[in-house]
Amino acid sequence: MPIYEYICSDCKCKFEELRPQSRAEEDAPCPRCHKPAKRKMSAFRANFVKSIGDYTAMAEAMAKDNAGSGGGCASCGGGSCSTCGG
Repeated sequence: MPIYEYICSDCKCKFEELRPQSRAEEDAPCPRCHKPAKRKMSAFRANFVKSIGDYTAMAEAMAKDNAGSGGGCASCGGGSCSTCGG
């Protein structure tokens, strides 16, 4: 079951909640004021790397994920660099 991040527009409380994907778009009750809170965009991202510390494999995985999206890699953010070829 995925974990989602929420922010309450009333009291500005930020919290996480474990929910099934079928309920991902539903508002969640704020743990502080109990009013409905909207889901916020999560910044979390995980990449699979064959061996820990292998920067080349990580860069290749990131470049593959971003291919055609104009996103580039973490180094260039979409500019031109030798790591991702973006």
